[in-house]
Amino acid sequence: MTDFDPSMLSGRDILQSMIDGRLPPPTMATTLHFTLVEVGDGLAVFTGTPDASMLNPFGTIHGGWALTVIDSAAACAALSTLPPGSNCTTVSTQANFVRPITRTTGLVRCEARVLARGRTIMTADAKMTDTEGRLVAHGNSTLSVFPIK
Repeated sequence: MTDFDPSMLSGRDILQSMIDGRLPPPTMATTLHFTLVEVGDGLAVFTGTPDASMLNPFGTIHGGWALTVIDSAAACAALSTLPPGSNCTTVSTQANFVRPITRTTGLVRCEARVLARGRTIMTADAKMTDTEGRLVAHGNSTLSVFPIK
């Protein structure tokens, strides 16, 4: 869609358009191999499969990969609640890594939900699990809401 005007769609409509393939995914998601797979009111779910290109010096997947997915999921959960003409951006994201993600972990799922929805500040939590449903990381984000200009 070359004449896409984000101010004409709600955040949820933008995200659903990405899932449906009417809008391209964000380049960061493509680069880091994660995909938005579900969106609802205050909910965003990503899945991703890290690979050997994301290793840290210890041979496990770099925590920055998980943090990026957590940040993206939390921001999209917040975006899903916004009307046309509004946007949001991360103020801060904090993550806890509770189990190593390795090259053999396979597909991970990150589910984020809005916890508090204000006019200018929102907060969201995210949980990342492996294919066996074990928690590998969790985090939270504070987001600033602003009008699209």
